[in-house]
Amino acid sequence: MLKIMLKKLFGFNPHITSVRTEVLAGITTFLTMAYILAVNPNILSVTGMDKGALFTTTVLTSAFTTLLMAFYAKLPFGLAPGMGLNAFFAYTVCLTMGYSWQFALTAVLIEGIIFVLLTVSNLREKIVNALPPSQKLAIGGGIGLFITFLGLQNAGIVAKNEATLVSLGDITSGPALLGMAGLLVTSILLVKRVRGALLLGILITTLIGIPMGQTHMDGIISTPPSIKPIFFQFQWEHIFTKEMVIVVITFLFMDMFDTIGTLVGVCTKANMLDKDGRIPRLKQAFLTDAIGTTVGSCLGTSTVTTFVESAAGVNEGGRSGLTAFVTAVCFLLALFLAPFFLAVPGAATAPVLILVGLMMMSPLRRLDFTDYSESIPAFICIVFMPFSYSISDGIVLGLLSYVLINLCCGKYRKLTVGMYILAAFFMLKFFI
Repeated sequence: MLKIMLKKLFGFNPHITSVRTEVLAGITTFLTMAYILAVNPNILSVTGMDKGALFTTTVLTSAFTTLLMAFYAKLPFGLAPGMGLNAFFAYTVCLTMGYSWQFALTAVLIEGIIFVLLTVSNLREKIVNALPPSQKLAIGGGIGLFITFLGLQNAGIVAKNEATLVSLGDITSGPALLGMAGLLVTSILLVKRVRGALLLGILITTLIGIPMGQTHMDGIISTPPSIKPIFFQFQWEHIFTKEMVIVVITFLFMDMFDTIGTLVGVCTKANMLDKDGRIPRLKQAFLTDAIGTTVGSCLGTSTVTTFVESAAGVNEGGRSGLTAFVTAVCFLLALFLAPFFLAVPGAATAPVLILVGLMMMSPLRRLDFTDYSESIPAFICIVFMPFSYSISDGIVLGLLSYVLINLCCGKYRKLTVGMYILAAFFMLKFFI
């Protein structure tokens, strides 16, 4: 009876997963995403927005959208205000371009509404289906490297270097040492095939961080601040200006291809594609993302997107909306248990991101590296994701190179009308 109800609610299939696995996967996804509860308020508050209100809004937006993913799309993905998108909101639109945070929120609202319309018209789904198979494989591998780089940065294992851009951090002390210890512990658990290895790795690394002074517990329960200072704060007088159009289009590009990249990459790795190589319930997933962005702007936060860290839960075995449901419940608990959840240091989740990066590379085994018309564009897609620090840039440059290389080499039959249209559309990214 329970399994029938879970199947109806979340698309749960007892033949490919179990309730225990889905719960572990949901908790794992949350713990790898939990940093957003601290980072998003820190980033957006530089614009003058109330930091306490931003924490509550971040939790509510993430919980609502992830619940929508669980019940409507029935997919194992967590959503929250996106990294990169929040930085563009704060540092580019507000601090560099000089607009108010109310202006930026209005741009996010417009973007969300446009996304709803694009999704209802099936345009976003058509974009995904227009991608060639080799590019879909490459997206998974590129995201793997991107996630690994995120993990290395979060722990300080890789540090900024003025001469070489990046270099090895101080791995003999502090967060980097904890990250290396966690990487060893989590690797051993995976090699030993311990169930829940990724989640256990996070918890054990967090405990190791206590005597090292890296894990700090400042209480357990707290009362969530009011969202009133940032709730429904829009600036309507600029909605028909050129500046608003530029900001909205930039948000559209960044969000659209980050979400496409995450869904394609993670689903390919998890063998969740149907017999035609398409993502199941893709339209519902896109609509969830679009509604989340629209609601999030009303609550007072930047663009919501599907989090690439969801790969951690998928690699733990999550395959249905039940995983997303558990993640959403954890977000709601965090509303009152913020000190407890925020005690998990970034260095404790970093090893999971690094190892998930390894797991995301496996679809590349199906790529024909001897066919350079396929492998060169795939390689461009893969390397530009981490090196440009952008999933969307990797997708754009990968497909553009695929079309141009095959076109110049006379391989016209490989190119579809959809690819030409998509390539022309992608070119706009560099001229707006």
